[in-house]
Amino acid sequence: MDLVTLLLIAVGLSFDSFAVSLANGLTIHKLNRWLIFKSSTNLALFQGFMPVAGYYTAIGFQDSIQDYDHWIAFVLLFFIGAKMIYESLSQNDEGPFKIELSKIRLVSQGIGTSIDALAIGVSFAFLKIDILRPALIIFIVTFIASLIGIQLGKYYGNKLGARMEIIGGLILIGIGFKILIEHLFFQ
Repeated sequence: MDLVTLLLIAVGLSFDSFAVSLANGLTIHKLNRWLIFKSSTNLALFQGFMPVAGYYTAIGFQDSIQDYDHWIAFVLLFFIGAKMIYESLSQNDEGPFKIELSKIRLVSQGIGTSIDALAIGVSFAFLKIDILRPALIIFIVTFIASLIGIQLGKYYGNKLGARMEIIGGLILIGIGFKILIEHLFFQ
């Protein structure tokens, strides 16, 4: 597979991570360089690892993965987004509520945004495409997209003020619905 095609696949896979990073930038409490790096690396690692996992587990599992991958992503992203909105609406009026970047949130975001990458790995296995180069390209592109997304979220979150976690939650729920609709109606 040529480099341009791999880059286009990587960019397509990174859109969800970009949107999640944008939401993180809007809502993470005390966002600093370490948290920016941690969040971006987490999303990139999941996006880079899932094609490898899909590739090596593809034999005999392609049909079962395609049957429910979109539901897993939808449930994870919907739950995280709804929780962000609920927490925002249940806060007191002393100032904006900001989320913490917990391990559970990191793992949930990583899994929720990379289920499609798992399916790509399965496809690469059936097409007999070596997985290491695509996985590395997907990792790098996702890392860059996540860094850009979180910085944009941080900038606009600081400009717009309180209750930005509602927008972040809506973004995550929207991504979940997008994944679900794509898989139910366009595949």
